Amino acid sequence: MVVDEADDEAESEVETLVEPWRVKVVERMRLPSRAEREAHLHAADFSIFRIPSSAIFIDLLTDSGTSAMSDTQWGGLMVGDESYAGARGFIRFEQTVREMFGFPNVIPTHQGRAAENMLFSTIVRPGTLIPGSNHFDTSRAHIENNGGEALDLAIAEAAELTSDHPFKGNVDLDRLRRVLEAATSGRIPVVTMTLTNNLSGGQPASLANIREVSSICRRHGIPFFIDACRFAENAYFIKHREEGQGHRTVAEIVREVFDLADGCTVSAKKDGLVNIGGFVACRDDELAKAIKKRLILVEGFPTYGGMAGRDLEALSIGLREVVDEDYLRFRIGQVAFFGQALLDLGVEVVTPFGGHAIYIDAGALLPHIPAMRLPGIATIVELYREAGVRAAEFGTAMLGSTNEAGVPFPAQAELVRLCVPRRVYTNSHLQYVAAALGKIRARASSVHGYCIVEKEPGPLGHFTARYEELPV
Repeated sequence: MVVDEADDEAESEVETLVEPWRVKVVERMRLPSRAEREAHLHAADFSIFRIPSSAIFIDLLTDSGTSAMSDTQWGGLMVGDESYAGARGFIRFEQTVREMFGFPNVIPTHQGRAAENMLFSTIVRPGTLIPGSNHFDTSRAHIENNGGEALDLAIAEAAELTSDHPFKGNVDLDRLRRVLEAATSGRIPVVTMTLTNNLSGGQPASLANIREVSSICRRHGIPFFIDACRFAENAYFIKHREEGQGHRTVAEIVREVFDLADGCTVSAKKDGLVNIGGFVACRDDELAKAIKKRLILVEGFPTYGGMAGRDLEALSIGLREVVDEDYLRFRIGQVAFFGQALLDLGVEVVTPFGGHAIYIDAGALLPHIPAMRLPGIATIVELYREAGVRAAEFGTAMLGSTNEAGVPFPAQAELVRLCVPRRVYTNSHLQYVAAALGKIRARASSVHGYCIVEKEPGPLGHFTARYEELPV
């Protein structure tokens, strides 16, 4: 956090990272012994998803649903209205989204992938094409499950791990124009953009790029939707990285971003600062009507959408808390602190640092392990072995592919994502994780590769896959 000490004539800045909150409740953490950790790995077939949370010391698997809620949010839980229809919490939630995002139609869901399901099952048909920046695994799965094709149009710099481009979450505008011009009428029902871009390292998109995407879509008469899981973090980056935006509040930038869109899907388990919840919001009344019809069948009545009334209250509060600039200054600063700690130990990471996670270049960490022997899986297994820390692989195990002849191809990069849950861990925890990775780097040549023993086809197969450690 930057602490300003100013007099009438001058202002100086002292760089200090200070949490803008204090602790009221603590949860005990236990580091399992080395032997216990080894037993858990073998019992789980080296799948980090199969290890019980009680055996995890520090959990950086995801920032989704893992935030610590504020005292105000916990107070909101106590006044939750559990009425089936028209609950007070929904009225407040709807008002909050309308004020902050500007969309008249607000449809709650129990989490982000449900919001994606509601949208894509309504608009996607066999042969449909959905262009976007980078589609995350669940977005791609919902599109493909309904017979569509997800097309990634991120800028080239998004694939350059150490490029200093400040907005690697941008869409390649020339490619988008060409795709829209070449598409037959009705084939593209929507263009999407992910804020921030998870698959490119939690990287933001600029306001200028969002404006251009919006303009291109409107010229072609195609709706523009935002996958807005980390909308506040993206707005903070716009404020601090984009010329001419520094004088504006994050809330003002958030509103302009969504004023440029026709709708959004949101996993509120990220920047909603809650443990469950999501929503779809849009301007098109007919689309909203169709989504609500589907919602009633699979989620619930449109004023609760699969959520408890108490959770709607907590979400309404969280959406307002997340645009607090003291919170965001520490949040983004803590992730950068973590990234710098890793760089100082010689561990290569994606730069510039993103908003919600640090992405390790596992291929550089374990250069002796080829992509098809899964250096990302090797890294997350070793991190658990070394320190009881859980992380996620974003390499060939998750994103690899096969051609029509069944020949496997590696992912574009072998990354490991270290998500930082919001308001949960201290900098000491992150220093511990960085030190563990430094130890792994020092003994990297002794780390073995892995092979896939079992994996379901499709973009979500990594969730249930099983692996085997290979001999040297």
